[in-house]
Amino acid sequence: MRMARAVRMVQGLGIVAALWSGGAFAQVTVVTAATVHTMDVAHPAAQAFAYGADGRLLAIGTRDAVLAKYPDAKRLDLGAATVVPGLIDAHGHVANLGYTFLRADLVGTTSKDEVIARLKAFANDLKPGAWLLGRGWDQNDWPEKNFPTAADLDAAFPDRPVWLRRVDGHAGWANTVAMKAVGRDLDGDWQPDGGRIERNGGRATGVFVDGAMQLVDTVVPPVDDATATRALELGMKSAVEHGLTGVHDAGVSLADLRRYMRLADAGKMPLRIDAMADGDHDAFGWLCEHGAYRHPGGHLEMRTVKLYIDGALGSRGAALLQPYTDATDTHGLLVIEPSKLREVTQRARRCKLQVATHAIGDRGNREVLDAYQLALGANPGDHRWRIEHAQVLAPDDLPRLAQMGIIASMQPTHATSDMPWAEDRLGPDRIVGAYAWRRLRDTGTRLALGSDFPVESVDPRLGLYAAATRTDADGKPVGGWHPEEKLTAYEALRGFTLDAAYAGFDEHDVGSLETGKRADFVVLREDPLAIDPSQLRNLTVEATYVDGKAVFTAPKAWGSR
Repeated sequence: MRMARAVRMVQGLGIVAALWSGGAFAQVTVVTAATVHTMDVAHPAAQAFAYGADGRLLAIGTRDAVLAKYPDAKRLDLGAATVVPGLIDAHGHVANLGYTFLRADLVGTTSKDEVIARLKAFANDLKPGAWLLGRGWDQNDWPEKNFPTAADLDAAFPDRPVWLRRVDGHAGWANTVAMKAVGRDLDGDWQPDGGRIERNGGRATGVFVDGAMQLVDTVVPPVDDATATRALELGMKSAVEHGLTGVHDAGVSLADLRRYMRLADAGKMPLRIDAMADGDHDAFGWLCEHGAYRHPGGHLEMRTVKLYIDGALGSRGAALLQPYTDATDTHGLLVIEPSKLREVTQRARRCKLQVATHAIGDRGNREVLDAYQLALGANPGDHRWRIEHAQVLAPDDLPRLAQMGIIASMQPTHATSDMPWAEDRLGPDRIVGAYAWRRLRDTGTRLALGSDFPVESVDPRLGLYAAATRTDADGKPVGGWHPEEKLTAYEALRGFTLDAAYAGFDEHDVGSLETGKRADFVVLREDPLAIDPSQLRNLTVEATYVDGKAVFTAPKAWGSR
């Protein structure tokens, strides 16, 4: 006779795991829940699934059918909870997310005074003279909405170099000590390739946009290997705590790839990383030489090169076909010449690599589409090349993505963050072609959704909410900003699961709950496809599982019975 040896319960949810007779776990685990959304169009709903010791799904279906098939299996009864496939962020920056825990966090600051206050608090723990580094400021959230200056920092930090990246990572703010460390005259009328030094009367003000940031970056002391590894670990930890089981890490150096490899070898990667080689550095060359990389443990791969064509809309670095509406003296920036982009994409094609290119403005997107068309030719095959962001598209270019089989890797929270000022940048006509999720999807373009963390929050629930409502945290504007571009909750969930997996060539392993795939899943207290979309940002993540193992469980009071 079988006898339950031990049972544990997560109070408040009723997660019950029973350990059966014999003193050891069975090799099969059966998970039961009120609702399982599989994202498998053939069998979209279930109440149970089973997986083996290797973390592969063995069966999925009704509770009675799966339990009858595996009567002696270990049981994980999730009660009234809902299970969805593991959520995948199709565009994030893991190391940069990790560094937000190690440097001054300026996200959400509403004035320069608040920035200074946070910096002073953070600087208390630094050695005298050490660089003060931080990220997250956004002048669009300040009353004056103008770029800051070095003088704004100098009074508080006259002797310590300060270097602060804007929230989008496409502009930096330095004080005078940091600018002097550059070791060259930053005044005059010259500009670095692919960048812009902000000046007033010919004198550098302290803000460096896109390619100009390299001037300061090169004199910032490099981090040591232990700190860089710690940043990756912290970034991955934060990701799984928010329900992510996979991330497409957009722009990984060869050094960080090797750190990932060491972590994978040591079994210290709690989720799956699709690393994109940084096209500006040696990772691209390594990938061309060695070919696509996949760690045998299944948690790390690299087969993609990440490129840039332009900057960001918030710092007016996005390349536009016509001048900015609120700054008619600029069209934005091309951070790489179109001829160079064509050369690099053709090299990637010869190396049999996937290409993912950052493009924000309508000119940037057109240049990328033209380069892709040239490189892919008439018989492109299953290339799955991507445009990262695809924020502003000219009407003639919008249908080209589907026609060419290009994936739109988009971030819903960009729209809800940018909506207070985006129309000021673009005007009433161009805004119609911006953040156009619905029209892209309706033309047949596959949408892989993400967040671009730490530009936005790592939390995928905010992306689901933004995609389905196009409103801010307060539900404004009522009805949504350009509501004709909303996605349904199902389409948004698909963008963070099956379509994100497809964008990484991983749809045979993850993205849906189907027999033979990995047991990557998220336990939610609420059903994202049954609640009002306005509540999607409030979904409760109870647990995150990768390969059938819990990599995150929400803190609770544990009891036994």
